Amino acid sequence: VQLQASGGGLVQAGGSLRLSCAASGTIFSFLHMAWYRRNPGKERELVAAITNGGSITYADSVKGRFTISRDSAKNTVYLQMNNLTPEDTAVYYCAAKHSGRSAYEKWGQGTQVTVSS
Repeated sequence: VQLQASGGGLVQAGGSLRLSCAASGTIFSFLHMAWYRRNPGKERELVAAITNGGSITYADSVKGRFTISRDSAKNTVYLQMNNLTPEDTAVYYCAAKHSGRSAYEKWGQGTQVTVSS
């Protein structure tokens, strides 16, 4: 499985960004997908996850602001981020795992999101 993330950038507080992660090398419908983020000095944080059946989980810190979705026709998972704050500044990683696996086994290269105040 290969994951290619894109869509990061610099945005002012209150703005929006959409991250994309294209998966290849396997059947997309077999995959559970997620977005994580990491700031220097902090532990990696699960931001949002979506199963191959469409069940969704969000971190409390992003509920109501972020939306994860997947497009099977494009083998892509998205993270729509609205009302961004400086605390959302981080490197965002997409991750994938096959059904039945406990841990995410494949990771994208990371995309930087910087929110200015």
